[in-house]
Amino acid sequence: MRVISISAIWCSSCLLMKKNYQKVKKEFQNLEWIDYDLDFDIEASHYQVGEKLPVLIFEKDQVEQSRLVGEKKVEEIIKWLEENIAS
Repeated sequence: MRVISISAIWCSSCLLMKKNYQKVKKEFQNLEWIDYDLDFDIEASHYQVGEKLPVLIFEKDQVEQSRLVGEKKVEEIIKWLEENIAS
């Protein structure tokens, strides 16, 4: 299971969310975390991100299960991950 984070350096919401992501990563160290920059990482284009950033994508066996878009509180991200891990 892994979480793909897609952001951009020009995205103010992405910059704000970095702190929240770091907190969540510490709690979910068993997940593989991959960070992509929309402008610099070609791999990010594979995920067909719309205009709204940041995007978190939860994958199991390299298949997207769910995605979380925009600014979220730490508690919201944790709840989202727990729901995806349980399913």
